[in-house]
Amino acid sequence: MPLIDFRDQLAVIRYLAKWFLLLTPVAAAIGTVSALFLWLLEHATEARWDHPWLLYLLPLAGIASAALYHRWGRSVEGGNNLLVDEIHRPGGGIPPRIVPLIFIATVGAHLFGASVGREGAAVQMGGGIASAFNRLLRLGPDDLRTLLMAGIAAGFGAGFGTPIAGAIFAMEVLAIGRMEYSALIPVLYAALAADFTAAAWDVHHTAYQVAVTGRSGNLPFDVLLLAKACVAGIIFGLAAVFFAELAHGLGRLFRRLIRQPLFRPAAGGLVVIGLVVVLGTRDYLGLGVTSPDPGATTIVSSFHAGGASPFAWFWKIVFTAVSLGSGFKGGEVTPLFYIGASLGNRLADVLQAPPDLFAGLGFVAVFAGAANTPLACTVMGIELFGSAGAPYLAVACFVSYLVSGHSGIYLSQRVATPKVRPATVPPEAPLRLVREAKAADQLPLPTIFDVFNGKTPAEGEPGMDSNHRVRRRELGLVRIYLAPKERAPRRGLGGFLRSRPLYREIIDAARRDGLMNAIAHPTHYGFSGTTDIHARSTSPEVTNESLMLCVELVGETDALERFCERHGDLLAGKVIVHKTVEHWHLEKGAVVVDDVFEDELEGEPDAAAQAGS
Repeated sequence: MPLIDFRDQLAVIRYLAKWFLLLTPVAAAIGTVSALFLWLLEHATEARWDHPWLLYLLPLAGIASAALYHRWGRSVEGGNNLLVDEIHRPGGGIPPRIVPLIFIATVGAHLFGASVGREGAAVQMGGGIASAFNRLLRLGPDDLRTLLMAGIAAGFGAGFGTPIAGAIFAMEVLAIGRMEYSALIPVLYAALAADFTAAAWDVHHTAYQVAVTGRSGNLPFDVLLLAKACVAGIIFGLAAVFFAELAHGLGRLFRRLIRQPLFRPAAGGLVVIGLVVVLGTRDYLGLGVTSPDPGATTIVSSFHAGGASPFAWFWKIVFTAVSLGSGFKGGEVTPLFYIGASLGNRLADVLQAPPDLFAGLGFVAVFAGAANTPLACTVMGIELFGSAGAPYLAVACFVSYLVSGHSGIYLSQRVATPKVRPATVPPEAPLRLVREAKAADQLPLPTIFDVFNGKTPAEGEPGMDSNHRVRRRELGLVRIYLAPKERAPRRGLGGFLRSRPLYREIIDAARRDGLMNAIAHPTHYGFSGTTDIHARSTSPEVTNESLMLCVELVGETDALERFCERHGDLLAGKVIVHKTVEHWHLEKGAVVVDDVFEDELEGEPDAAAQAGS
């Protein structure tokens, strides 16, 4: 047998040629749109500086943004999480309208002063443009996953000027503890090509000065400094958890207190205006990269000694959590850069460390803990600040990632490898379900301190009764009635391609959105709404396509409400019934045995759910 199989080499050449041809126009389009987006974002920020009164229109801007999404964007409300879900389980695709929607909404948010970032827009535009090309190419599921990952990499790389970090981010963000190497070359090429295209349009990214780790500098190995970086990494990880949990918690609070989605960002805008009036500063609006006020705390100022006020990081967390939680569009990453850089600046004073280095550590490490992407963030730090500080960047990012636990800003991330073992996280569980289970005391996860003390959930507590106990929590149950013959909205060129059965589309969408259960019930006799009464034939081999079918969804009531709002194009005109039910699970000691979660998350749904997928 020859040492070299030329058939393998030909397959590699065909693979590279295929993705080079496919991704060149995709990356060029993403780089061009990103360049336009960054240009408009810069001018919107300058307009807000020149006209301070624009801030007082923030509530009206929030209503306009919510109305825009309510009318045309319900199916893309999930944003980055929608992209992650679609990559994990390719189904209906990403509607191309996500590109203009997130573009307009993000620029508007920055124009009027919402504390949001730009990463969400860049990544979503990248995924939306890639998905739009797929509507022409009609790729298979595996190639579609690769194309969407390449879109994410291109959007991230062009948006921040860090193409290598963008490629790693696209492979790392999908699942905690696992890299998707199947798309290695496509994501790298897409990120590099998109960044090159954006640079060709004369787009410039902010340069951050880290003198001690300059590209031509030298930073010798220092054990004490490395220990300080480790301590800072712990604090950065805790800050990441605080940000993620506050943003998610405020989002749920806004949804519970304000039932009308149009008024949530208006309320958030009023809170932001109130905070500005009380604090007497506008430092925490928008991106916060630079400011015309020389005394303001910004990302750039945080790289200088005394360049950050003591609680700037805290107030930026509050402003951003209120803005995102109430419904403004944008992203979390640039605010996380601000939080990390300003917090690192203050820690440098406490730990007697170089302020520029620790601002750089915080810049990437808080993002690493919040997004669960330590490798991408380490590489981003090297791309932005130089390689001399690589050991300190890696320590800060890796420690922050570990300390942040199973929390994060992207709730559709899967837990491929738990951060701390042993852990009771079901395999491939989305962070959304892990977080809900922890909130209901269903999934007690060990902390890093428990492991150091030799205490794990499997051991239980001494003297604990070994009998199982039933614990309850309230969930919602939604029943949707439709006919088996009904089809989902057509997709493809001109709508000529055959569409899927509507009940299957609803069940697949429920799976992507992380609902607990979704099954289809056949019926034998009846009607729904104003339809006529129909019956199943007496012969079991003859069905009646006009007879009603019941699709049953189970999950948190808020999640069910969001599902119905997001997929209004599928559910419009259907009879939908909701009721409150109880979810029972059995508990023995500190170990929770939850058949519902384990069956669903291990990929073993019942027969009806399998029929729908």
